Amino acid sequence: MRENENEKIYKPRILKESMIIPGDSSELPDDFFKVVVFIDNAYLIRLKNYFFKKKFKYDLKNFILNIAEKNNFFVEKIFIYDAPPFQTENPSDKENKRKEYYDRFAGFFKKQGIVLREGRTQRLRAGDKFIYKQKGVDMLLGIDAVSVLNDFPNVDGIVLLTGDSDFVPVVEKLKIQNVRVFLWTYFDRIRSSFFSRSNYLIKSVEEYFKLTKNDFLEAEIKI
Repeated sequence: MRENENEKIYKPRILKESMIIPGDSSELPDDFFKVVVFIDNAYLIRLKNYFFKKKFKYDLKNFILNIAEKNNFFVEKIFIYDAPPFQTENPSDKENKRKEYYDRFAGFFKKQGIVLREGRTQRLRAGDKFIYKQKGVDMLLGIDAVSVLNDFPNVDGIVLLTGDSDFVPVVEKLKIQNVRVFLWTYFDRIRSSFFSRSNYLIKSVEEYFKLTKNDFLEAEIKI
């Protein structure tokens, strides 16, 4: 149900019964949009943890392709942006386990043809504790997005999966290049929430799709 009847909610053009998979798009019907998907993984992880308070496993590729199908998109390529966990010169067992966990998922992405682009993780001292921040990740995403026509000259548009309004200048640059930009995101109306609505980002794109808990459930890995 809409939160506001005047709110712009993206509606799928035509729903298809067949799964849309990356590959040769030469035989696609004309009403399919060819897109490249750029994923802000820190945002996606936070959203998954928001919907699921306990451990939940899902297949990222199926997650993306299912949503693409709902939007009548053909996915040319999937890019995901993250940073390896911070490690000291002599890593502790805990640090090594984090890195092993990260590397395992990086391997899954590679097997599925998903391109992982990595920044770095910076550790900063805050009193008697440490805080960790990703560095260079958003920059990589922005550079790749505005360069999309160089590597994918026949693409019809791009999808940004994020909630970060810092990407608005990227969207504006893509508009100048006549690249259509679509947003997959989530927002709520809870003040001070991490997912509080960013009209600035939403208004900058051509259309947006609001992600739901069910989108994750449809790609759940059931053991």
